[in-house]
Amino acid sequence: MFPTIGRLPWRRPSLSASPLTRAPDPQGINRPTPPGTIVGMEPGFGTTVASDGRTLAYLDGGEPSGYPVIGLHGTPGCRLSRWPDDSLYADAGIRYITTDRAGYGRSSRRRGRSVADEAADVLAVADALGLRSFSVVGGSGGGPHALACAALLGDRVERVACQSGLAPLGPDGLERADWVSGMGEEIAAELDWAEAGEAVLTAEMVTAQRLMAERIESDPGALLGDAANDTDVGFLERPETMTAFRRIIPEQAVNGVGGSVDDTLAFVKPWGFSLSLIRVPVLITYGDDDTSLPVSHGRFLARAVPGAHVVETLDGGHFADDPVRDILDTHHWLSTGRVAHQ
Repeated sequence: MFPTIGRLPWRRPSLSASPLTRAPDPQGINRPTPPGTIVGMEPGFGTTVASDGRTLAYLDGGEPSGYPVIGLHGTPGCRLSRWPDDSLYADAGIRYITTDRAGYGRSSRRRGRSVADEAADVLAVADALGLRSFSVVGGSGGGPHALACAALLGDRVERVACQSGLAPLGPDGLERADWVSGMGEEIAAELDWAEAGEAVLTAEMVTAQRLMAERIESDPGALLGDAANDTDVGFLERPETMTAFRRIIPEQAVNGVGGSVDDTLAFVKPWGFSLSLIRVPVLITYGDDDTSLPVSHGRFLARAVPGAHVVETLDGGHFADDPVRDILDTHHWLSTGRVAHQ
């Protein structure tokens, strides 16, 4: 698989049994950012305006004259969801642009948004940067949003990579039992939160955000819950991963958990587009031992996306065991349409 930093699952672990669980305090997630964290002033940071007047934030990095790729973070996440050493993209000849999806980081919230709505925001960023054509990569919760770009921006998007993405739920996707089959019990609980309504979901997300901040310092390998396989735990315990998440976690909720709430609600209702509409080349990668978004999700997308190039990794988890190689391979395919030589 080809990991994108920040490919945390769109669901967060259930906190009902956690000793950190307490009465939700929506202001609690807005405490001061830890010293050394760069927020909103990092080189390449910029904003533009959506068609409805909302602010859209992005980070423009890598090689300025390189092939443009727009990266869509997982749920939760933000524009900082990228490899912490930006020379990885620059040396690969990639201009790598990551965004704050609506409600995350420095981008304005858009309550009630659908998965399809992300395509217009991506296009607004591309237009602001003068990109005539580009490719898109999205991992985990960013995967459906990347597929929306493939379906709705086909005249501007050349290729799309969907990494460990989740499948639709319901008539256009997997039945509920199949959707959660093989998913860690803690992670599957978030579907219950969504079904209980926005108020319940918001309260749980506030507590989840607090727990993530604690875990990245005390037990990074636990970020995906107790059911994560050894590959995923090893990825989360890498120094580069911990460096990235120490920046991502406070910034993703700097203005609250609305982004995570709106993502979750969007995933469990109709997405607003049909996967059958996709005509651009799509790379779909996933592992068969992923307990965050189980193999049934990847296999559904592999069947549903016309002409998709599919990579299913034996014993693979949510992340790859060699993230640098995987990032390079993904961006090589996105920029050239050719699979890198192994």
